[in-house]
Amino acid sequence: MSESIKNRYEFVVLYDVENGNPNGDPDAGNLPRIDYETGNGIVTDVCIKRKVRNFVEITKDGKKGFDIYVKDGSILNNTNKKAYDAFDLKPEEKKLPKDDEQARKITEFMCENFYDIRAFGAVMTTKVNCGQVRGPVQFGFSKSIDPIVQQEVSITRIAVTDEGDKAAESGHTMGKKFIVPYGLYRMEGYISPYFARQTGFSEEDKDVLFDALKNMFEHDRSAARGNMAVRKLFVFKHDTELGNAQAHKLFETISVKRKDESKPARSFTDYEVTVTAAPAGVTATELM
Repeated sequence: MSESIKNRYEFVVLYDVENGNPNGDPDAGNLPRIDYETGNGIVTDVCIKRKVRNFVEITKDGKKGFDIYVKDGSILNNTNKKAYDAFDLKPEEKKLPKDDEQARKITEFMCENFYDIRAFGAVMTTKVNCGQVRGPVQFGFSKSIDPIVQQEVSITRIAVTDEGDKAAESGHTMGKKFIVPYGLYRMEGYISPYFARQTGFSEEDKDVLFDALKNMFEHDRSAARGNMAVRKLFVFKHDTELGNAQAHKLFETISVKRKDESKPARSFTDYEVTVTAAPAGVTATELM
């Protein structure tokens, strides 16, 4: 396995959406997710992990060690079997090899070959068991700086599905989509060097992660998501593995406020981002 990172990291990402739905809730008719007590928009950690996976898959394009484990259409048991084939072993249903060395090699194979396992960890204890690892990279839920508006937009389609629809008076099919006119979201994340040891998450992997976070919307365009862009990425690097400050205190050094409270925000320039000095033992870097 690659040499893992030796420092603790935290980071803050600011991104916005204009006339789009950043993360629809399937249990609420695909409405933009919202905290119903405050009205602030939310985006799940899983949503952002999906974008990181997609970016790595596109940019690395089959490079050894950067395959993606959880991807559209994949059959996980078939993927797990590759680890057994690599060591000419036959998997027993739901059991790792009894030999501890063989079991370790099986899990290490998965970590070495799949970027998202090294970063986010994985539960691979399915029918073809490859073990379980806890990933060093964790994202919190994104939350909008201000309450959002869940706006419903009616749309029409001039083409029809079948002859019966053609007989309708207008021949048009009505539909709807949900958008947020504008929202600035903040996500906070963490990288643990201790869990990095389990998966082999390296300095190169860390750089790939930050590159993916900066560019995660550039290859994720769709009519549903409108115009989304990453505006800021702040990274806190501790001088030690254990860390030199509590994460929440580092996050508090970055504040985001609307410049004019009398009118709704409609662009990133409507906000002011203030950064105060990080405590001793922590290096703060603005990557974009």
